Amino acid sequence: MADRKKKTFSFVIVGGGIAGVTCVEQLSSQIPSADVALITASPYIKTVTNYKQVSKTLEEFDVAERPFSVLVEKFPNITVIHSAVKSLHTQSHSLETADGRIFGYEKLCICSGGRPKLLTWDNPYVLGIRDTDSAQELQKQLSTAKRIIVVGNGGIALELVYEVEGCEVIWAVKDKAIGNTFFDAGAAQFLIPSLEVEKTIRAAPCKRPRYTTEDPEPGASQTFTAGLHISDKNARRHGSGPIEAGSALGPDWHDGIVLRGAEQVSRIVSLEYQCEVEKIFTSAELLNSPQQTPENEGSWPIYIKLTNGKTFGCDFVVSATGVVPNVEPFLHDNNFALADDGGLQVDDHMMTSEPDVYAAGDVCTACWVHSALWQQMRLWTQARQMGWYAGRCMAANVLSESIELDFCFELFSHITTFFNYKVVLLGKFNGQGLGPDHELLLRCTKGQEYVKVVLSGGRMVGAVLIGETDLEETFENLILNQMDLTPYGEELLNPNIDIEDYFD
Repeated sequence: MADRKKKTFSFVIVGGGIAGVTCVEQLSSQIPSADVALITASPYIKTVTNYKQVSKTLEEFDVAERPFSVLVEKFPNITVIHSAVKSLHTQSHSLETADGRIFGYEKLCICSGGRPKLLTWDNPYVLGIRDTDSAQELQKQLSTAKRIIVVGNGGIALELVYEVEGCEVIWAVKDKAIGNTFFDAGAAQFLIPSLEVEKTIRAAPCKRPRYTTEDPEPGASQTFTAGLHISDKNARRHGSGPIEAGSALGPDWHDGIVLRGAEQVSRIVSLEYQCEVEKIFTSAELLNSPQQTPENEGSWPIYIKLTNGKTFGCDFVVSATGVVPNVEPFLHDNNFALADDGGLQVDDHMMTSEPDVYAAGDVCTACWVHSALWQQMRLWTQARQMGWYAGRCMAANVLSESIELDFCFELFSHITTFFNYKVVLLGKFNGQGLGPDHELLLRCTKGQEYVKVVLSGGRMVGAVLIGETDLEETFENLILNQMDLTPYGEELLNPNIDIEDYFD
């Protein structure tokens, strides 16, 4: 390999997602004269549009898919290399692409994202939703489907189940409530009525400083159809390596594609709680199985047996069980330190354990000592923040400038949309790592808002805001300032008090 001719760049970034593109843009802004190369397997890149700084740490933006030529037009010092990475050789500061070309680097940033954790890689009736191509394949398969099974409880599953129409959806979640990654069982119960066809009538605010909800029994089902909310644990039932595909989907991946099945219904969702996939059958395998077969045996191309003992047939399965860091192309003959979750370990300057190699986004794991109010979650906001900060760190290293950990890592903050509600998450929003010594205050108005505050030692350390609450900036300030709120007690969430003016 040493004898083969290679072109060397000052900076090479791998990955055309938000982290990689943001890193490239930041480097080009910091050092306009530097030779910067972006290596991406897709002809399209993800760019941030309509960026808005909501508060000190909260930010909103859209993600647009654009041809990579827009980068070159904006930054003439950028070279885009359209290929996947085959191998990395950190000792020689070079990497080889899938088409056989070799490129050298002075500084490298790996932003290869994550790859889906599919239930199986070799079944054509099991789909993973990760990039634009797979989303379009979902649209194609869904157009003739009468029933699908969605397995998973993360952001993709939440969005998919809400958006699909004209098709029965059986949703298998491993937790006691939906959206376990993002909110608690109370918030899940607030959102559940949105799966009904008829929209909930919004009521006036009511004060609920304490809130509890009964968890579904293990293996319980919930069905939502034609505006009816049925809770019945005996609900009806019927009988290879990392993918170098396109850039990962944006937060609004379902916009612009028609997620409609073949049935003349709006939405039919059946929920199966606290279960995972035990076995996947074809029709032929099911007919030869000694187990009790479900109704309409042999009429579906694929069947899934869940750990709660139920078996369902469907047209196809959507595997939405999360992603794992896409590190495979970079590990051979290198000595990267990996975190427990499989990500490349990075320090507080986004550097990996290999010299001159940085990483950002889903592929890496933040291994510095975290702020008491921040945690890593593989979300779009953090991909942008990490890419931006990695670009700053790489430029600072070359320019021999000092740089401190960016303020965005001081407080976890995220804005998204679930079930057509605005959702804001701040700090330790689910009491992460606080143990039993914390207090919750809640205010819930059916169909309108859900407000949860996490207090520790009388100080606000986290919050969940669902709906148009207009409380995010005030709560962010209270969390950052660590003001003692003990004197205010439950009045903190009194809807008759304008809390924004109260703490102005």
